[in-house]
Amino acid sequence: MNKTGYQTLKIVDSHTGGEPTRVVVEGCPDLGKGDLAARRDVMRNEHDWVRTSVLLEPRGFEAMVGAVLVEPHAEDCVAGVIFFNNAGYLNMCIHGTIGLAKTLKHLGVIESGSHRIDTVVGVVTIHLNEDGSVSVDNVPSYLMQENVEIEVPVYGTVTGDIAWGGNWFFLIDGQGPEVKYENIDQLTDFTLRVGETLALQGITGENGMEIDHVEVFGPPVNDEADSRNFVMCPGGEYDRSPCGTGTSAKLATLYGKGKLKEGETWRQASVLNTVFTGKVKATGEGNAVIPTVTGRAWINGECTVILDPEDPFAHGIFNDSIQ
Repeated sequence: MNKTGYQTLKIVDSHTGGEPTRVVVEGCPDLGKGDLAARRDVMRNEHDWVRTSVLLEPRGFEAMVGAVLVEPHAEDCVAGVIFFNNAGYLNMCIHGTIGLAKTLKHLGVIESGSHRIDTVVGVVTIHLNEDGSVSVDNVPSYLMQENVEIEVPVYGTVTGDIAWGGNWFFLIDGQGPEVKYENIDQLTDFTLRVGETLALQGITGENGMEIDHVEVFGPPVNDEADSRNFVMCPGGEYDRSPCGTGTSAKLATLYGKGKLKEGETWRQASVLNTVFTGKVKATGEGNAVIPTVTGRAWINGECTVILDPEDPFAHGIFNDSIQ
């Protein structure tokens, strides 16, 4: 609390290929000294008000992704980060990591070059490139199961692949509504129904983890990309960027099917036609690869969030906040 009685959070905003990232750089309560997964649990169980305060209305909006900057637990890391969105907490977020890299540079914490970042699912490496782009060496990613058929209400039989790219994905190629901006509403309906069907049929990732992202692919609109995607995220909002963990899952799937070799480049466009480029390096363990995803982010704001104890929506608008 400051002398006015208000609580404050300092944030830096950016967007990566159109997808926003709001980083809390000061004001978050102490989350302890555990690893990032343990600190994520402390935040979720004891301080979820930070997430709701910065992302929900009246300050935020449903598609916004947030992050809390913390001290790293793993050695040789310049920072630790916990990602979250309107619905809860994310395992990993590559577009957010690209935004975080730009934020750390904006704050004077890092300069160009390579740096290690501690996350809930492990350490990733960021590279601030001379052309202004950022590359992220992601956690090991892999194709778990291909050609999984499900019966989706209204749409019938849908076939997809299950892959890990830092989050769990169901990847669908050439089915459902055409992937274009004009079809956002139809794509939203389709992917939400797919996600609901996966949950109802008990189809999961490893260790029963929820497949909480659905990714649909179609042809690109020009020769600047190899495909165009639409990604539905947990919370019911689509990713405005090509989705970094989704691109990682796509790269791992292509590699697992023998359609992409080490060192080859895949260019993934979003439904907004912003582009991430990606390559893979085999880990030597099964079909797992280390994807490297490159994109661009821009700082577009910084402010101090004021939490007035007399404001009924200081911590956001949600069911429990409505009298």
